[in-house]
Parts: sequence; structure tokens; C-alpha cells
Amino acid sequence: MMFSQIWAVCAAGAALIGTVDGIAKVADDPEVTALARRAADAHASLMQGDIKAYRNAIQLAADFTLMDPFGGQPTGVPTSDAQWQRIGRFFRAGRDATFELLTAYRAADLIVLVAREAAHVAVGSLPAQDWSLRVTLVFRRDREGWRLAHRHADPLVKGLTLDQAGKVTLGKP
Repeated sequence: MMFSQIWAVCAAGAALIGTVDGIAKVADDPEVTALARRAADAHASLMQGDIKAYRNAIQLAADFTLMDPFGGQPTGVPTSDAQWQRIGRFFRAGRDATFELLTAYRAADLIVLVAREAAHVAVGSLPAQDWSLRVTLVFRRDREGWRLAHRHADPLVKGLTLDQAGKVTLGKP
């Protein structure tokens, strides 16, 4: 899929949806659009293992939290170049990366993007396969611009039954 096709999926959701307690639920906003484009670029780069391009597209807040798709304790900003390089090596040979913006929420200095990310990619020790994640990205504006403050991703796009969810919470396969 070409970038223009990826972006078309992202931009297709662009519309003012309404407000909730003064927080605009928007996607037709230049800053929301720019952040969604950066998130799409970052996702495509990471799926290729190109950590330098990922870092150029997305800058992390100093207090960044990551709730990755594999669960466990949230983590923070990688603390060394070696740690960043390990993250880049975790993803290999990604293709067909897509970022589908589902909705966005906007306050003065906070933007939340709710999206689906997908790619055909080798992850960790697994061979290449199709991956699809539900993703929430929270950006906060500071003096230097928009920084990613929080990312949550999970592989539950297809959903779980109540029984399956119960087994996961108990740590059972």
C-alpha cells in the first residue's frame, strides 16, 4: 500500500464529531491531522525496524508511558541508544503498514488519537505475519511542540469472549 493510500485511510475519518465536557472530539483539525500523519509515518518506519525514522517522526515526553501489546508493567522512555536499537531490531521486514484513525479528541494542549495499526511484519522471534493493534496515542504540547506522553496498544482487534478474557486475567492460555 502506498503512503497516499495509507493516509487516505487515516484522513477518511476526519470530521468534527462533537464535544464532551468542553473536550472536542475532532479529526478535522490541522494539528490532529499532522499528528496522525506523524503517527502513520512512525508506525511504518518501526515496522521496517527503522528506529531513526521512528524517532524523527515521534518525540517522546520525558514522562512517557508505554503499555505495550504484550501486557505487563508500563515502561517509560528508553534510556540509551542501545535500548532504542533493540526496539528497532525487534521489528523486521514490515510491509503493508496502515494507520487508520478512528477518532480523535482535542483539548488546548492535549490530543488523543484512537486508531488501528496493521502490518505484515516479523516481530521478535516470530516469523512475519499479519499484526493488527488497537492503539491509543496521547500527545501533549510543550514549549518544543507535540510530544507523545502515552501509548497503549493491544492485539484485541478481533475481540475476546468473556471466557477468554477471564482466562487472560488469570494468566491462563
